[in-house]
Amino acid sequence: MKWIDGGVTAPQGFRAAGVYAGIHACSQLSEKESAAFIQNLRDCYGKQGHKNDLALLCADVPCTAAGIFTSNLVKGAPIAVCKEHLKNGWAQAVVANSANANTCNADGLQKAEAMAEAAAAALHIPEEDVLVASTGVIGQPLPLPPILAGIPRIAERLSADGSLEAATAIMTTDRVPKNMAVEFSLGGKTVRIGGISKGSGMIHPNMCTMLCFLTTDAAVSAAALDKALRLAAKDSFNMLSVDEDMSTNDTCLLLADGAAGNEELTSDSPDFPVFVTALRKLCIQLARAMAKDGEGAKHLLVCEVAGAVSDADARKVAKAIVCSSLVKAAIFGADANWGRVLCAVGYCGANVDVHKVDVDFSSPAGTIPVCRSGAGVPFDEDRAKEILLQDEITVMVTLHDGTATATAYGCDLTYDYVKINGDYRT
Repeated sequence: MKWIDGGVTAPQGFRAAGVYAGIHACSQLSEKESAAFIQNLRDCYGKQGHKNDLALLCADVPCTAAGIFTSNLVKGAPIAVCKEHLKNGWAQAVVANSANANTCNADGLQKAEAMAEAAAAALHIPEEDVLVASTGVIGQPLPLPPILAGIPRIAERLSADGSLEAATAIMTTDRVPKNMAVEFSLGGKTVRIGGISKGSGMIHPNMCTMLCFLTTDAAVSAAALDKALRLAAKDSFNMLSVDEDMSTNDTCLLLADGAAGNEELTSDSPDFPVFVTALRKLCIQLARAMAKDGEGAKHLLVCEVAGAVSDADARKVAKAIVCSSLVKAAIFGADANWGRVLCAVGYCGANVDVHKVDVDFSSPAGTIPVCRSGAGVPFDEDRAKEILLQDEITVMVTLHDGTATATAYGCDLTYDYVKINGDYRT
């Protein structure tokens, strides 16, 4: 497997684009002012100088498709549309907007359906083959006119080089776009999987708070695609947390168009594990990128747990540590306060003998042991600080209770997180 450029348009047969539609601006304007604003965008398209806020992804042919969504009881209206349209296991396009979540709105479902209808008309495909996603402020009515005006424009811009445009369009508080792809061999055929995602705040499993769109030119049955996506998410997006706030709009979609020409994979195919491994690696890298780009974050925080009684116990411990506000604050301050790590192990509910636990802090600057058999060991504070000042920090926890392992992804907790979320809506 090798990493390649191209994101969601790296696989054969996929095109994408992103444009600035003025969704946030129109939410602040009257109907008359909004119409004038949209007309001005038409007149000076390409000269606005604003971040894209409307994305479109389309395949040349209908694709087998799968999706997983937030487990929050409060769900964005686009999720209902996606679930309905995915019932037959097929899709061909995704339309998504940032700047507004279209959640907790009385007319949300109708507007999400209108987005699908407009995209279908622009692409000349059935409406039921269009999936919809939104991200942004919860509880504010979605201004539909700029989206309906933007969809025909974005359809004209669709390109095999448009993945980065689309990745930028779905960003909210993200500082950088997440745009990746992998290439590998499957049944003697060269196969690619590409992905874009967004998410820096309101991120917590299961699944985590994000939008993620994945594409592949492998031929995969709908049932196998669904299974592969869930297996990949288990070790990636479901092990990611920035702030323990689960979003209402988490959406992860995977489309497979079969353009690579391999024999169609089922979950019983000998090559199915190869596909799952590649998909998992891509999803883990996207999860790491989202954790590192957490709101206000200065450090990527990774927790690697080994020696657990079971997978479930390993996952509980790893998640508890990356979710601990006290651990996150210590990482921000480059303070080797390992007691906070052990504290999280103790309250997470896992089957653990705390008198066996070892803890090490690691980074590109080196590794330092700080706890052995549940008790502190002498260590050089200056050396520990040097290690913890790096951009990426790993907390290594060995339980000595079994053989199960797990890895979770998070970030530190900084002053900027409060600043960003203190006035996010206004």
